[in-house]
Amino acid sequence: MENLVIIRNFSKTPLTIQSRQESLSEFSQKSIKSSISFAKNPVPKSIDSHLDSLCKNGSLTDAITVLDSVAQQGSKEKSPVIETKLVSMYAKCGYLRDARKVFDEMSERNLFTWSAMIGACCREKRCGMGSFPRVNNSVLAVYSKCGKLSLARRFFESMDERDIVAWNAMMSGYCFKGEIEEAHRLFDAMCEEGIEPGLVTWNILIAGYNQKGQCDVAMNLMKKMVSFGVRPDVVAWTAMISGFAQNNRNGEALDLYKEMILAGVEPNGVTITSALSAVASLKVLNMGLEIHSLAIKMGSVNDVLVGNSLIDMYSKCGQLGAAQLVFDLMSEKDLYTWNSMIGGYCQAGYCGKAYVLFTKMQKSQVQPNVVTWNTMISGYIQSGDEDQAMDLFHRMEKEGEIKRDSASWNSLIAGFLQIRKKDEALGIFRQMQSSCISPNPVTILSMLPACASLVALKKVKEIHGFVLRRNLVSVLSISNSLIDTYAKSGEIGYSRAIFDRILSKDFITVNSMITGLAGMVDEGRKLFSSMTEDFEIIPASEHYAAMVDLYGRSGRLQDAIELIDSMSIKPQSSVWYALLTACRNHGNSALAIRAREMLLDLEPWNSSNHQSILQSYAMHGKYEDVPKVKKNENRNEVQKPKGQSWIEVNNTVHSFVAGDQSTSYSDLFSWVERVSTEARVHDLHCGCCIEEEEEEKEEIVGIHSEKLALAFAIIRSPSAPQSIRIVKNLRTCADCHRMAKYISAKHGCEIYLSDSNFFHHFKSGSCSCGDYW
Repeated sequence: MENLVIIRNFSKTPLTIQSRQESLSEFSQKSIKSSISFAKNPVPKSIDSHLDSLCKNGSLTDAITVLDSVAQQGSKEKSPVIETKLVSMYAKCGYLRDARKVFDEMSERNLFTWSAMIGACCREKRCGMGSFPRVNNSVLAVYSKCGKLSLARRFFESMDERDIVAWNAMMSGYCFKGEIEEAHRLFDAMCEEGIEPGLVTWNILIAGYNQKGQCDVAMNLMKKMVSFGVRPDVVAWTAMISGFAQNNRNGEALDLYKEMILAGVEPNGVTITSALSAVASLKVLNMGLEIHSLAIKMGSVNDVLVGNSLIDMYSKCGQLGAAQLVFDLMSEKDLYTWNSMIGGYCQAGYCGKAYVLFTKMQKSQVQPNVVTWNTMISGYIQSGDEDQAMDLFHRMEKEGEIKRDSASWNSLIAGFLQIRKKDEALGIFRQMQSSCISPNPVTILSMLPACASLVALKKVKEIHGFVLRRNLVSVLSISNSLIDTYAKSGEIGYSRAIFDRILSKDFITVNSMITGLAGMVDEGRKLFSSMTEDFEIIPASEHYAAMVDLYGRSGRLQDAIELIDSMSIKPQSSVWYALLTACRNHGNSALAIRAREMLLDLEPWNSSNHQSILQSYAMHGKYEDVPKVKKNENRNEVQKPKGQSWIEVNNTVHSFVAGDQSTSYSDLFSWVERVSTEARVHDLHCGCCIEEEEEEKEEIVGIHSEKLALAFAIIRSPSAPQSIRIVKNLRTCADCHRMAKYISAKHGCEIYLSDSNFFHHFKSGSCSCGDYW
């Protein structure tokens, strides 16, 4: 609300200071009567504009004349807006009693009215209000919450008495603006003045540091808080749990949650929501079930935020049935509730169920927004159903009356790229530009990797030109992607030129350059060696993994293992996975066993490591090591998962398990055996890959689940499928990979297989992974 300032510039009136005061005194009685009457009248726009003009450029005498003339209209209506302007006018003119009289006559007061009145009283030390700490703290809180920190600090410094409430208000204001260091300085100053920080004070700082991502500092503060004899409450614990979860330190967030429960502190809805977010990221379903159980006992499950978090958690853990049950039991659903459930189905590839829910949402009180439409578009396009995705894209503005944003276009582009229709994606990219929707960094980062495998280099340069015109080259992630794209297009010179121009390189920059030098191992090794000397970057595990991959692709496994042995830091899982992939593709079983053993040590909870190491020991006769693995397996309560695949046909999801002997699938078994034999005969390079696989051999567990899913899609579909989408929980084996390539060539269909390691796109007898996965 705009507050009128009656006396903005006295210099424009011919009165001296003394005469001004006398003139004001003369008008005091008359103006107060006029102003009260004026506040009750509807003010004509012409007079209101004239009054505004006088307040900015005129004199008090002219303003009072206007007030007097309007007051004579005699209307009984009141205007809170005008009343507030009058209070502000008298307060700023120093006529506190007149301001108070108007204030007392008001039937309705708002924040601005109170602020004007309190501020006037505090400035003038009148009416006995300025000496009350509570009033001062209220004014300070208003300034702080409104973000007026300079005014708040000035007022704070002028206060005669500053209690802990005043200090907290100042610290809270600085934390809200992200100036956590200044808040901490105030904290230290408060302690120096002998004021002991209370629970609220500690919580303000702990929350502030967590919001800035400085969780370790916040953790130390909470420990210091305990040493001061202040017991952390649910607010402090929740701030810490939320901080760790929001900064992708989900394991630590859940550890804190457990510690809080053991400390006897009961969580609130926000605590549960933050903990569930961490569970969803880590996909630890058992922990999620425990939190859900506690939420039910506390009655928090009826909270919309908690319900939404449960839906998100169950969806990301692959428990869509449980997510749907939570959804159905929620008495109140908001936009996020619907979007979470629809998004869960779309991400799992169950677009048919997502569409049913989408239709119900359109008939509910909560209408789909742009996020809902984009989610549906993305789900269909990533499932290979481009026609349905394009239909939704066009219906969005006509039927849904939702304006398409950059994310709408990006969803289509990313989807076409995922199903490896790069030319269509580039066409959408050009349509996006012609529709006056400016591509953003997300668009560019989607397009560039796709162009790396296009034949025409000019398409890469076209996007590079757009990047230069929009000054997006300064975005480090885009420059990194350009390095990678040019390298994969065979233009390593362009990559090196971009690399050399980047002033502040990160480890992705160097990784992109090293990876781009695949086939040029010596050049990559030189770049890796110069990291510390030239770029002042200490090699991290990711850099070593990139070099191991570089050596592995060129078959130089001895160089790869020597590099690992010379590492100055402990090799992480990414390094050993890179070596294992190289061993698989080059048939080095002994080195593969070492990689497996190291992965087992680093990830004892990963069931695939236990499974594969046992296979390796059995294959090489190392039976003496089997008991150690079994003991470790029991200690970590590792369960061996069976190979399982899911496929959606005619809006119905079908699940297959390795070795399924159901009589209803008898026609599938003979088909699989025949086609598998054909695929082996067709593949001239059959048997070149190492036989170690994540899943046990078919002679042991029966036909693998993805083969049954493929057979079902080919035989049971009403018409020849153009695309088949399968999700598998384990790494696909070489034989299943071979069969999928063969089927894609024989039946002219495209197969999308997402396993635990890679996203495979089979088309015309080849796979997007290049047989290196």
